[in-house]
Amino acid sequence: MIRRYDIVVVGAGPAGLGAATAAATAGRKVAVLDDNPRVGGQIWRSGAGKSAADRWREQAVAAFQVSGAELFAGRQVVDATASEGTLEAWFAAEHTIESFGFEALILATGARERFLPFPGWTLPGVFGAGGLQALVRGGYDIRGKRVVVAGTGPLLLAVAAHLKQDGAGIVTIAEQASMGQMAGFGVSLVARPGKVLQGLRLRAELSGVPYRTGCWVTAAEGSEAVTAVRLTDGSRTWTEQCDLVACGFHLVPNTELAFLLGCSITQAGVVEVNAQQQTSVAGIYCAGEPAGIAGVDAASLQGKIAGLAAAGKIEAAAKLYSRRDAEAAFGHAMSRAFALRREILKLAAPDTIICRCEDVRLGALHGQMMDRRNWTDAKLQTRCGMGPCQGRICGPALEAIFGWRNASVRPPIFPVPISALCSAPVQDSEVSILESQESSR
Repeated sequence: MIRRYDIVVVGAGPAGLGAATAAATAGRKVAVLDDNPRVGGQIWRSGAGKSAADRWREQAVAAFQVSGAELFAGRQVVDATASEGTLEAWFAAEHTIESFGFEALILATGARERFLPFPGWTLPGVFGAGGLQALVRGGYDIRGKRVVVAGTGPLLLAVAAHLKQDGAGIVTIAEQASMGQMAGFGVSLVARPGKVLQGLRLRAELSGVPYRTGCWVTAAEGSEAVTAVRLTDGSRTWTEQCDLVACGFHLVPNTELAFLLGCSITQAGVVEVNAQQQTSVAGIYCAGEPAGIAGVDAASLQGKIAGLAAAGKIEAAAKLYSRRDAEAAFGHAMSRAFALRREILKLAAPDTIICRCEDVRLGALHGQMMDRRNWTDAKLQTRCGMGPCQGRICGPALEAIFGWRNASVRPPIFPVPISALCSAPVQDSEVSILESQESSR
């Protein structure tokens, strides 16, 4: 049986919560599916705190909880059909597939870190910046460990500050963007005192920690685990001893589900939406990072607009357009400020692993005797991108280095046990109750 709803929201981060709350408050029957055990997404993973951002999170969660929207946590959407208005979700706790029907669908699938290969990046102890932060929040003891935070984007400061709060010794923060780029970004924030204050607060928490712009990791060193990293500013190179490396190059939108549903994807790699956050497919909306990386404020506003529009409250949605567009401008400024320098894309050596899942090295993809034409050719010849992550790690790297883009997305979009695919569909809870009552008579 299929659980049917007026509106289904995929993702319970700021965009998803905003969408679900708006739609449910407007009187629609709403379901929210998320693969995490709690709402908040990656950006609000930490839970309650004392900062303004933490208070905002608590307010958003509280509004969602009283809205009437129904949460299905621990569900990972693996397939969807726009024409039939259905999607399939893997529920690991019950080891089964559940079906949901919708009249309107809102995609708030968020983003993931971009990883770029360099010699030694697969050594134990080299993490994604946000990945290490999530691991620490999950209980990993980082006290006393020396950490180099590197890559690009505003996430670096936030990660470094949180790791320091948890007892890590931050050796240095290496931001690959130049001082000129950062200065231009600072000017764009003049009209956004809240974001300036947030940045200054983070920098104050990191007092005494070197923050180097125009600086990047060229290699991680160590035999069984990372023990040091080589850094360069383009003119000189030096080594920093460390126990861990947190390295990430901004964010990549999660557009796989939108692609599977037939939604148009722009040349910039984001889902194309109109003023109401509706995609090119009727009845399907998109909000947050999949529609463009612009931060939590933009995601929340886009979610509210999508929820209201999906619920038929177009006039109410229109009142938020100007604020949404202003936040989008911030996203564009952020993209310009943290654009990748060409040197970053040339760090991998021929023996550097590009696809971690299938152990495919750069030399197998690009070299004197074997130039692949595109990612499809690379898949056929090397299995690059065909492992458990299905290209989520190597895909953005291949696009950045070679300009290759994934031309196909097939279900299931996440790995699912064959036994689950063969199992009977889940019974609707109401049907199960009726059957129980019938059998007891």
